[in-house]
Amino acid sequence: MPFMVAFVFAYVTWLVLTAGTNGLLWSTEELIAGLIFAGIIAYATKGVIGDESTRFLNPVRWVGFIAYAPVLFWGMVKANLDVAYRVITGKINPGIVRVPVELENDAQYTILSNSITLTPGTLTVDACPEEKALYVHWINVTEPHPESSEPVAGPFEKWARRLGR
Repeated sequence: MPFMVAFVFAYVTWLVLTAGTNGLLWSTEELIAGLIFAGIIAYATKGVIGDESTRFLNPVRWVGFIAYAPVLFWGMVKANLDVAYRVITGKINPGIVRVPVELENDAQYTILSNSITLTPGTLTVDACPEEKALYVHWINVTEPHPESSEPVAGPFEKWARRLGR
């Protein structure tokens, strides 16, 4: 089953990224190339996805990720403006902080870690589920020992809990 989940996910991603390149939705060559590449990707990643792979086929989960896209995008816009301000003014206080989180599984840690890393000015260095914490390099440490992920990650932890169930 992990092969099929990876295949469907890769093929749908291919279709979304190549839609409308020739004036039509897809040419025959694009559909065939998508099948080939999705097969290669599915074969290469079937061991990574794991036994709980069918949860990614749930349409409700896809709607959740679509709803999360504007939240992530807005976080990236704000972070870009903040980093631009800090570059222009030179007002930075970089450091690595331990960010406590209340996450339950690897999918939630992955979603939160990637969301933090995608926003400029932050980089997830390590995830420690046994400590219930992330270690994040932050361009402007305002709280050396934050009590929650809110100062570093904003609303991302709430979304990671919801999407990674």
